[in-house]
Amino acid sequence: MITLIGTGHIFNLQAAILSIFDEKQPEIIGVELDQQRYQAILLRNTDPSSYQNAKKNLPLIYRMLSQFQESMAKQYGVSAGDEMFSAISYAQSHQIPIAFIDTNAQQLFTHMWKTMPFTERFRLLFSGVAGLFITKKRVEQELKNYHKNFDSYLHEIGKKFPTIKKTLIDKRNSHMAQKLLALHETHKRIIACVGDGHVPGISRLLEEKQAPFETIRLQQLQNWTLPETDGSSAHFSIKYIPLK
Repeated sequence: MITLIGTGHIFNLQAAILSIFDEKQPEIIGVELDQQRYQAILLRNTDPSSYQNAKKNLPLIYRMLSQFQESMAKQYGVSAGDEMFSAISYAQSHQIPIAFIDTNAQQLFTHMWKTMPFTERFRLLFSGVAGLFITKKRVEQELKNYHKNFDSYLHEIGKKFPTIKKTLIDKRNSHMAQKLLALHETHKRIIACVGDGHVPGISRLLEEKQAPFETIRLQQLQNWTLPETDGSSAHFSIKYIPLK
């Protein structure tokens, strides 16, 4: 069984995700990261000054998206991508294999920018700058719209930013689904943490291959009821450990 957990990179979802891991007892945990992106976020959390210097060499639109996520995550009391580190830390502490199922993000952004029409580039840059001033209240409202009708939300993205939809959503959905199908050949219990927007697309691809799967969406995580404990359980904390 493949369990797809739809996360949000700017929200505090650690407790809910760890609760699911304890319940499902996965044989392997997949995360929506590639090795390079994992090392970059690791550097951000262990050596912020070196991370800021390294960011200067990244594609402009990649830096803008990163800045937006980090800014919004602070408003929710976390660092962007902490839910992925929660999954990795859990796997390390429980001696569970980790699978990086995403494609190389930097290469993807570079290719996307080169193939993007000028009008779409301009629209994206304008949206990116405007995004730096979005409030937490606006994010909450957008999230409600997203939960109500994902298909309509995705359709609007495709209309305004067709290259983004094709490159950052459709192609990555295909890549991650193929990774999960390959893992399913050797593992019975798989949990994959991916951005919630990828869950419907990956689900359709898994269904086409008749792979057994279930989904836990972002809205469910945000309303997750944690099991009662007797107080004897050890607390879990995120440790940023380089993977060898």
